[in-house]
Amino acid sequence: MLALKERYVTDEGGHRMGVLLDMKSYRKILEEIEELESIRAYDSAKASGDVSIPFEQAVSEIDRNRW
Repeated sequence: MLALKERYVTDEGGHRMGVLLDMKSYRKILEEIEELESIRAYDSAKASGDVSIPFEQAVSEIDRNRW
């Protein structure tokens, strides 16, 4: 779990309007989001029941159908 030191931007009334992050934490959050998106894509592909094909075959088919 990513430990964050929370710092907020507030309006005149003290209502939280935004969050400030140091660059290291921001980059870590982006990495975590990217990993989660990959996991979701994998889970979706597995659940679809589609037949998988070798990577090289997929690239060849894409190249053939490109133009």
